[in-house]
Amino acid sequence: MASEAFTDKKQKSLWRPIIFIIFLVAAIILLRFWGVGEKLSDLRAWISGLGSWGPLVFVVIYIIAVILALPGSAITIAGAALFGSVWGVVLVSIASTIGASIGFLISRYLARDFIVHKFSQNEKFKKLDQLTKEHGAIIVAITRLVPLFPFNFLNYGFGLTGVRFWTYVFWSWLCMLPGTVLYVVGTDAIVSGLSEGKIPWPLVVVLLIAMIVLTFLVRLARKKLSGREDVASVDHDKSK
Repeated sequence: MASEAFTDKKQKSLWRPIIFIIFLVAAIILLRFWGVGEKLSDLRAWISGLGSWGPLVFVVIYIIAVILALPGSAITIAGAALFGSVWGVVLVSIASTIGASIGFLISRYLARDFIVHKFSQNEKFKKLDQLTKEHGAIIVAITRLVPLFPFNFLNYGFGLTGVRFWTYVFWSWLCMLPGTVLYVVGTDAIVSGLSEGKIPWPLVVVLLIAMIVLTFLVRLARKKLSGREDVASVDHDKSK
């Protein structure tokens, strides 16, 4: 039974890259048919018209969106379409980290009473606070990799915990990076396919590698969290 389950799981993992490539090809065909490529070209032209201010304007808009707790995925995709894979990853990574850091500082120093009042009865915050007390700063890395809580919730929630600021900044940046690469490179692959009329295989390869790395890290984070919870459970039983 165990071997059959392992075989089924292995077969599913082999099918995922194939399904992804099929989806990518279909997305390129549909978006090209709808004329999205021309609209993206217009948007790129507008950003290019801003000259050296273009990347800075994008970063500022992204930071404001994070502070206001607006969905960041749409802006991340826009960054990929505007700046490509390399600069898209750099700019989105910088902007998301700064935005998350400002949210943390607002929660800890500027609007602590208001946010405490808002989050005090929130079950998600109670769980986050409990995990932080039990597992320490490593929970920053785990929650950035494993989607246990919404991205914007973590920015303000961690400000109310005992996590140190620079520890939060470093682990947030590092563990948000794989997801950023996945979003940006995936979008750039579709945009490149639209503009060139063919599948950008180098970007597809990078994207698949990013997917594999992110999957590995998420599984490792889940295992780490599960192991720590098991140890905490044993210690709690011994204390009885």
